[in-house]
Amino acid sequence: MTASGIAPRILCIGIPVRDLTFRVDAVPDPGSKANASHLAEICGGNALNAAIAIARLGGRVAFAGPMGDAGETSSGFILDQMAAEGIETAHIVRMPGLMTPVSAIMVDATGERTLAIYRDPALWNVKLPEADILLAGCQAVLVESRCAAFCTELCTEARRLGIPIIVGVDRAMPPTEGLLTTASHLLFASEQVQETAGVADDGEALKRLARLTPAFLAATRGPRGTIWLNETGELTETPAFAVEAVDTLGAGDVFHGAFALRLAEGSDLREALRFAAAAAALKCTRHGGGLAAPQRIEVEEFLQKRPEAKRDHPPRI
Repeated sequence: MTASGIAPRILCIGIPVRDLTFRVDAVPDPGSKANASHLAEICGGNALNAAIAIARLGGRVAFAGPMGDAGETSSGFILDQMAAEGIETAHIVRMPGLMTPVSAIMVDATGERTLAIYRDPALWNVKLPEADILLAGCQAVLVESRCAAFCTELCTEARRLGIPIIVGVDRAMPPTEGLLTTASHLLFASEQVQETAGVADDGEALKRLARLTPAFLAATRGPRGTIWLNETGELTETPAFAVEAVDTLGAGDVFHGAFALRLAEGSDLREALRFAAAAAALKCTRHGGGLAAPQRIEVEEFLQKRPEAKRDHPPRI
């Protein structure tokens, strides 16, 4: 809750995906096949997974982005799932004749996932509703980095209005990309921060990117925790919580959603990162991608029972 006692409203911008997940003992070698022990059809996509996490953690969520033709099966399935989670869908743009993205995901015995995904390139031609409509009543905006082409102008207007822009980065960002400087908070995965900065070290990559953007910079590294630059530009680590992972699909997205929510609620960066680490850890203990995101009471109880990761510290060299 915010200081007013009202749950913050967060706009999530992205491209939803229909996920077909297969549990396998091990990912098969090229040219071979494997029998799956379980099949599930779930909704996914970075921003949608984050939106589900935000809703379950107590936030109000509106979603904007392109989806396929109104008559296709995938988009109908995803919209039903979003409605069940209480996510506002009025700003989703249906695009006649196009397909909503579909992915095939294999989750092995360690919880690691391997996937193939198809996204219709024409989805990036979407035109979102006007900024005054999308941003009305919003305390934060969470964006998939791949959506820069159709949301950077909106994010620029949001920043002008003082609304935080949290970008979940899951691909290398060119130095000329607008979201790199428009965002207030950039949350990279380890591989992507190194690719973006052109250096094979998370800490050095963050320092290099700090010369290009005034945004808060962090890199998530799964069980190795999160490395970030504090207020004075020093590298700091927020440890991860040790759990027995069975499914890492969507964990980073849940982290992004939980972080955005706590930030919108008025939390400081340290507490927001720890809250996000707990939410992501709980998600990893369950199958189901973003649909395995925890409820707020679960995260709060988890944090009370787990003494580790209470304090940040300088990174180990």
